[in-house]
Amino acid sequence: MFGLGEEAAGPVGPAAPWPDALLRLGEDLPRTVRLGTSSWSFPGWEGLVYDRRASASVLARHGLGAYAAHPLFRAVGVDRSYYAPPAVEVFADYAAAVPDDFRFLVKAHGEVTSPSSRGRAGSNPRFLDADYAAEEVVGPARAGLGEKLAAILFQFPSHTGAACGGARPFRRRLEGFLERLPAGGPYAFEVRAANLLGPPLAAVVEGVGGIPCLSVHPSLPGLGEQRAAWGDAFARAPLVLARWMLGPGLEYRAAVERYRPFDALIDVDPHARAGLAELLLAEGARPALVLVNNKAEGSAPRSVEALAEALCRRKGTG
Repeated sequence: MFGLGEEAAGPVGPAAPWPDALLRLGEDLPRTVRLGTSSWSFPGWEGLVYDRRASASVLARHGLGAYAAHPLFRAVGVDRSYYAPPAVEVFADYAAAVPDDFRFLVKAHGEVTSPSSRGRAGSNPRFLDADYAAEEVVGPARAGLGEKLAAILFQFPSHTGAACGGARPFRRRLEGFLERLPAGGPYAFEVRAANLLGPPLAAVVEGVGGIPCLSVHPSLPGLGEQRAAWGDAFARAPLVLARWMLGPGLEYRAAVERYRPFDALIDVDPHARAGLAELLLAEGARPALVLVNNKAEGSAPRSVEALAEALCRRKGTG
C-alpha cells in the first residue's frame, strides 16, 4: 500500500519506552474519555506508535496489540468494515488483542448506508437492507467483540437526502430499517448532510436508543450546531461520540497525498482541537469516545496527543 516490499520480520511492538510527558498525559486524561484513531495500519507511524516499520497488511493483522499499548489510545475505529464486512473470527481476534477496557467503533458496510452502489450505475439494492445488515454487519461485530464494541456506526453521505427524495422519505426508510434491526444496538449515526439534521431525525435515532456522532468534516456545520440539531438525542445518548475526520479546504484524496506517510502535523487546526476539548468538558462525567483521522491535520497520533493536551489544560491538570 505504501510501496513496501517484503513484510517486516518479527512481531510488531509498541514504540516504547514512551516519553515521560506522554505517560503523564495518559494518566491525567479522565477515565471516562476514550481517545483513538480511525484505524491502525499505517507504516508511517513507526516511532510514534510502533517500534518498527511494517507493511500495512502486517499492521492490519498484527499491529493492534502494539497500538493498544499507546498511553493515550483506549479506542480505535474499524474502517475496513466500510468496504466489506469482516467475519466474526476477525472481530474475535481484534478483541483478544486489546485490554478489557478498550473499545471499537465499527463502521457499517457502505453498501448499507449509501443510496448508490460503489462502481455501479443506478440505485443500491442493499441500501438500508435490514436483513443484510443484521446478518453481515451487526451479528458478526456483536458476537466477535462483545463488551468491547462501543457502537456500530452508520455513516450516511452528503447526497443521501437528494437520493431518497428529501428528508421525510429518508426518515421513513431509516425508521423502517431500524425497526427490523436486532434490538439493543449499540448503533451510532453520522449524517453528513446538514439538511437532514434536526428534531425529526433526532427523534428517530433516540427512539432506538441510538448515538448521534458529531463530526469535524467540511460537509457539516460546527460541533455546537450539530449538537443543537441532535438535541435530546445527543444529551440522552449513552455515549458522547465524535470523529475528527477532515480539515477545511481539502478533498479526501488530496489530503491523503498531502499528508502521507502521516507522521507529522501539516495543517494544524486549533479551532477543531479547541471545539472537541470544549465539547468533552461540557459533557462532564458522561462516557465519551473521540476518534481522529490522519486527514484531520496530517497525523492522527500527533493530533490525539494535541487534543489530550488541550483537554488537560482546560481541566487545569496539564
